[in-house]
Amino acid sequence: MRTTFRALFILPALALAACATTPQLAPATGPSLIATDPALLQAPAQTTAVAASMTDVSAFVDPAAYSQLSEKSRAEAAGAQFNALQFGRVGAPRNWQGDNGQSGVVTVGPYVRVNLIDCRDFTHTVTFGGQSYVKKGTACREADGSWTVSASKTG
Repeated sequence: MRTTFRALFILPALALAACATTPQLAPATGPSLIATDPALLQAPAQTTAVAASMTDVSAFVDPAAYSQLSEKSRAEAAGAQFNALQFGRVGAPRNWQGDNGQSGVVTVGPYVRVNLIDCRDFTHTVTFGGQSYVKKGTACREADGSWTVSASKTG
């Protein structure tokens, strides 16, 4: 009983003593652990913006539709495609609206991890002039954060 009573006074003192000490780091003798790659030092929003700009939307849209899209529509389609793949919920449509009556919708499936690579099925439907163009496929995230199509099917 007396030992337990003493331990109750010593444990808080040890805990406070541990909080008061400043950790000392040994000098580095091997390779530096500090990240020097500029891509790793960027803020997440900047990294996402760079990855989005490197994702080529032409691979995600039916070629017959892509050739007829305006620059604004291509940009809207690219943003919707990247955001659906990166952040989209399974089956939730991500709509985009371009100009000249051009619009589209992107839906994605669940993440599937293959050899440490994240992949998702997608469906991208582009509509204009009363006609719909559909492209389905599987996209995988590259090391730089961009998405590429690994398998696709139009129609």
